[in-house]
Amino acid sequence: MTAQDMKVFFATIVVLLISSSSFAQERPHTLTGDIRVHKNFHSKILNNDRDVLVYLPPNYESQKKERYPVFYLNDGQNLFDGATSFIPGQEWRVDETAEALIKGGQVRPLIIVGIYNTGADRINEYTPVQDAKYKAGGHADLYGRMLVEELKPFIDQAYRTKKSASDTGLGGSSLGGIVSLYLGLKYENVFGNLAVISPSVWFADKQILKFVGSARYSSKVHIWLDIGTKEGRNAGDANQSVIDTRLLNGLLVRNGWKQGRELRYFEDEGAEHNERAWAGRFSSILTFLFPARH
Repeated sequence: MTAQDMKVFFATIVVLLISSSSFAQERPHTLTGDIRVHKNFHSKILNNDRDVLVYLPPNYESQKKERYPVFYLNDGQNLFDGATSFIPGQEWRVDETAEALIKGGQVRPLIIVGIYNTGADRINEYTPVQDAKYKAGGHADLYGRMLVEELKPFIDQAYRTKKSASDTGLGGSSLGGIVSLYLGLKYENVFGNLAVISPSVWFADKQILKFVGSARYSSKVHIWLDIGTKEGRNAGDANQSVIDTRLLNGLLVRNGWKQGRELRYFEDEGAEHNERAWAGRFSSILTFLFPARH
């Protein structure tokens, strides 16, 4: 990614985040199922507020003795509702997909927590190191503390959750994919299932490759890793995104992850870097990380 591309990338992020917030009220809502809204969840660690949406599986209210696995997802405004999504009207359709797969017996009934990003702080919170050239990023450790020390305890208290790592997932796309992998490996005793979707491997001179390549892990969390073959502003960018993600996959395999068991790598032919593409893959992500138990 060239310097000009980077400038365009950051400028576009800011403009679209502002536009998304300003015009959300004018768009039709597209929520499906039982979704609870926690407005302005406050983090003392990050000293900021964000909305948190919680999708509850069918029959949650009637099955009072049941406890459920939990899947935490970044960029919560893009997951359930076209009225709040980054690209107007485009959302991941997480609620519709989860409802259909749970009712169809293909995945375990689960709780899905959508964690809003905070706009201007998104790049900082979703990256483990600062990009030296562009002076952005580097607060992922604080964001991780917010998840583990503040948000997860709140969700575990408010809802009937299963608390073990094998019953807990973390995921996201783009920079949200990078932070999910980084924090998932750092907190492998907390998050046992990771969705690393279209990860922005290029950020900070591909620091995530150095992190994954140099670390050693006591357990093998389950990881879904993917990339679209047309992610980029031109063919060269798209090819580099695929190459980078293949390198990331190779490092995981070298560190002991077995393809088809703890790791599933997928290249989505013709898919671009957007919510529509991620919505198309979400069914496969859920069935790999939270398959039904027969």
